[in-house]
Formats: sequence, C-alpha cells, structure tokens
Amino acid sequence: MTIDDIGARAASAPVADRRRRSPWTFRVCVAILGVAVAAAVFAPLVAPYAPDATDFSAIWAPPGPAHWLGTDQLGRDILSRAIHGARPSLLGAIALLAFATVLGVLIGVVAAWRRGWVDTVLARITDVMFAFPGLLFVVLIIAVFDRGPATAVIGMGLAFAPLIAKFTRAIALEELARPYVDAYRLQGVGGVQLIGRYLLPNLMPTLVGYLVVLFGEGLMSLASLNFLGFGAQPPSSEWGLMVQEGRAGVIQGVLGPALIPGLTIAVVVVATNVVGVRLSDKLAVRT
Repeated sequence: MTIDDIGARAASAPVADRRRRSPWTFRVCVAILGVAVAAAVFAPLVAPYAPDATDFSAIWAPPGPAHWLGTDQLGRDILSRAIHGARPSLLGAIALLAFATVLGVLIGVVAAWRRGWVDTVLARITDVMFAFPGLLFVVLIIAVFDRGPATAVIGMGLAFAPLIAKFTRAIALEELARPYVDAYRLQGVGGVQLIGRYLLPNLMPTLVGYLVVLFGEGLMSLASLNFLGFGAQPPSSEWGLMVQEGRAGVIQGVLGPALIPGLTIAVVVVATNVVGVRLSDKLAVRT
C-alpha cells in the first residue's frame, strides 16, 4: 500500500463516518413521526378525555390542570381531540397515496413498457389531469357522491396520480434499459411476469422514497380540504377540521383551538419531509 493510498483512506474515513451517523434533525423528526403514529394507534388509551366529550361550563377554557391545552367552543378538551385526530389525519393521507399510487404506477409502467402511441396517449391524459387543480376534482366528485372523507381522498388521489405516473415512467424507462430485461425477454419471460416479478420490485425502493416525500404534501392537502368543509365533517377531530372550528375563538382572542392543530399539522409535515428526503436519498441508490 502506497502513501497515497493511506492518505486517501484516511481522508475518506471521516466522510464515511459522517454518512453512517444520522443528523440530529433526522432523529428528532423520526421521533415526532413515532409520536404521531403512537397517538393514532393508542389514542383511546392515552387521551385524557373522549374527543366528543363536552363541558359547557368550560367553554374556551385556558390551559390548566384539568385541560392542559384548554378547550374549544363546546368545552371539548383540545389535547384529547388532537390526539384522536392523528388517526383520521394520518389514515386519510395514507389512503390518498395508496389510491394515487395504484393509478399512477399503472399508468407509468404501462407507458414505459409499451412506448409509442400508448405512451403518447397516456402522457396527454396525465397532462390534462395536471391542468386541473385537486380542488376541482373534489368538487366534481362532491357533485356525484356528496362531501365526506372518501370524497376528499378520491379527489386528491386523482390530483396526485399524475405526479406518481410521471415519476414512475421516468424510473421505469431507466430500469427497462438495464441488460437483465433483455436477458429475461430472450428467455421467453412474458411482459406481465417480467413487470410483476422483476421490474416493480426493483422500482419500489426509489418509489417508496418518493412517496414518503409526498406523504407530507398529501397530509397538508387533505387538511386544507377538511378546513374548507369538503372532507371530514363534525364531530370528527381531524386536524384540518379542528383548525376550521377554532377560527371563532381567534376572533375572541382564544388562539389555542386553531393554533394547536395547525402547529401539529405543520410539525408533522416538516418531519415527514425531512424523513422522506433522507429515505429517498438512501433508497434511491441503485446498483
């Protein structure tokens, strides 16, 4: 081993150590998401009150021993509602991404596999979907199915599907250019089998990283729709709806009912973005 080799290894060692160590921000964000998931799973066990328990003698009560974060316009405990609200908020975002992923991956993989006029037609369809804001999809679905959580999920899922479709098509084209695809084709492996057994599993690491990044945006989008009254309806404790219901308190100088769920949404979205970018960088490493 030469002196240059020893120097190169010594210089690369600190870089490798830094890469192995997770920054404190990443660990904090993972902890925040862990708390949010735990709240969604164990809400009935950890929340001090039921989310719909009213106390008309404690309307707009400030934080205190009985209600750590105060109460809202019906005397409901804000902390309990925020804890219980984790479940519909997180599950809504997961359902949104699941629906958008199935549709987007299907479009993206078919476009990359078939190429030619099929790719062109599907590209035009996704371009048309891009031209419509997610809110318009929700309004169109409300006209048919009425408002509700499912309406918001389907509407925003249609808005997110083109994003996933374009991303899937890009990474699928890259994967289809690899030698193993031609090798399997020469062995007589059919298209459906090749896609299902080999192509999609190889796309999943990169795709999962991208979806984690989109999760925060999906959570924010659903919260916005619930705030506007298109999604969850009272007495749900979904975070976006809590912000909408807490607006009356802002006029009276009581900020907690609107501020606390709003900050909860912001913190979870930021934590999701930090974790998503980190995972995307790790999972996108292709060999």
